[in-house]
Amino acid sequence: MTKLAILLIEDNLTIGNQLTEFFEGHGWVVDYANLGSQGVELALNQNFDVIILDLNLPDIDGIEVCKQIKQQAKVNPPILMLTARDAFEDKAEGYGIGADDYVTKPFEFRELALRCQALARRHNLHKSRKIEIGELVIEQNECTVKRDGQLLKLTNIGFKILLTLVQAYPQAVSRSNLVFKVWGDTPPDTDALRTHIYSLRNALDKPFKSNMLTTITNVGYKLECVSENSHKVCHEN
Repeated sequence: MTKLAILLIEDNLTIGNQLTEFFEGHGWVVDYANLGSQGVELALNQNFDVIILDLNLPDIDGIEVCKQIKQQAKVNPPILMLTARDAFEDKAEGYGIGADDYVTKPFEFRELALRCQALARRHNLHKSRKIEIGELVIEQNECTVKRDGQLLKLTNIGFKILLTLVQAYPQAVSRSNLVFKVWGDTPPDTDALRTHIYSLRNALDKPFKSNMLTTITNVGYKLECVSENSHKVCHEN
């Protein structure tokens, strides 16, 4: 297993101690907080590969903890929500404010560890200033995007939307999460997202033989990395 630095925010001391012992047994470094306020303070002052966050905390609801970390942290850490809440509405709310993964109790410790590794790996990939997914190349510092060597003309909002989709690749991003990432707590009154998605499609897909931007019904949007020649899904470099 790749060694990770984990922040565990969990008010159940039994689960907290068991997870800490399990992770440390694999050589991981674990910081533990049993209050949401403590977790926020640690998250904002230290860098972690993954934050495991329980939703049912005694002082601050886990949704609010996630929101504060995502909005205030200098480095955007991947957050895995750990909770007994398994209703779709709870999951939608968590993903909507920026959660990266969601595990319901009871859970298998080994699966949780694998999910943490996957989140950390994807996060480290997307921290790179240059991101390549198939024929798509994004230079974050220059805010430029090329597909198959062709420079794409994107608006600032179009670039933000595409970058959010790239950072989530190969997962889908909900409409509410896209709106939050682009406009924060002050979303536009009209359905501006639909208009910007249309413009992004015109730039990203229309000049090419295959489409990369896909609509997932009742969920949101995702990128499909498709080869121009074979029309087969490919993987990030």
